Amino acid sequence: MNSFLPTVVQLPEGHPVKVYYKENDLIQELLVELDKVNPVDDFQKYYNIFNQLTTIEKRFVRKENQLFPYLEKHGWEGPSQGMWSFHDNLRDQIRLLNTYNEEKNTSKIIENLPYLIEGIKRLLSIENTRLFPNAMELLSEEEWKEFYIGDEEIGWMLDEKPVPYPPIIKEEYIHPSEDFTKRDLSFSLDNTFHYDEGYMTPEQVNLLLRFLPVDITYVDENDKVIFYNRGDNRVFSRSKGIIGREVRFCHPPKSVDMVLRIVAEFKAGTKDVAEFWFNFKGRVIHIRYFAIRDNQKNYKGVIEMSQDVTDIQKLEGQKRLLDWD
Repeated sequence: MNSFLPTVVQLPEGHPVKVYYKENDLIQELLVELDKVNPVDDFQKYYNIFNQLTTIEKRFVRKENQLFPYLEKHGWEGPSQGMWSFHDNLRDQIRLLNTYNEEKNTSKIIENLPYLIEGIKRLLSIENTRLFPNAMELLSEEEWKEFYIGDEEIGWMLDEKPVPYPPIIKEEYIHPSEDFTKRDLSFSLDNTFHYDEGYMTPEQVNLLLRFLPVDITYVDENDKVIFYNRGDNRVFSRSKGIIGREVRFCHPPKSVDMVLRIVAEFKAGTKDVAEFWFNFKGRVIHIRYFAIRDNQKNYKGVIEMSQDVTDIQKLEGQKRLLDWD
């Protein structure tokens, strides 16, 4: 038995690590069921189990955007690189199997499914023996208490939402957009209410940014993430764990070199814009990076903007009249 398990059992309900282990139990059950089912004999049963297992993406994103930033603050940067790469390898296997699922190519499913199962088992083993025990040693109780709102924004694999940690009275709940608690951040908060043109309250600014049909992430001149908007339909998940995080840890390891090159060119003043587009979950995503400079042309950071342009690409001709029913 994992020597860390007794520690987990003693944790209060809702503690982030205890929630991870509840997901762990669910994943183990799904892996056993997936290993037993034959896609040839009962494709629908296999497909249902597989789809439930793919919600492991929420677990990956929580780790990458919530847990890893806290580990970085304590000097442990390994998970942000090695384990994130592991996540990406598993994502590739899931995408491959989804292609075979759509084709109902059962021979290819049977051939490739064991790689996914064994990969996830290996990941869980590393989590159990190294990631979570070390995290419990490094993070303070106060830090664990900061996880819930960000975790909730990303979501869990579980059918029922975990109880808040620490327990909160409903009346005490503060939505992130209304949370003005001062935190120990790695960048200055001076002049944060200055706007160039017009007059808006902080509430209006939050509403404006939340309803923009694009994802925005702002990295300052010191390569620290200082802001992202909280749209309801974000292309890529974000949580407050990335605030104050170095930009090199906010992207999958396979794309870090490209991101760092963009930042370096922006800082040098040789480039001002970089853009990419690709297919993601059946949608066309357009990503643009813009260098931010002050009136003296001094580099002040970079804004990353991501947008789902699938429906925009389909536009043809003209539309000049309102067609509401």
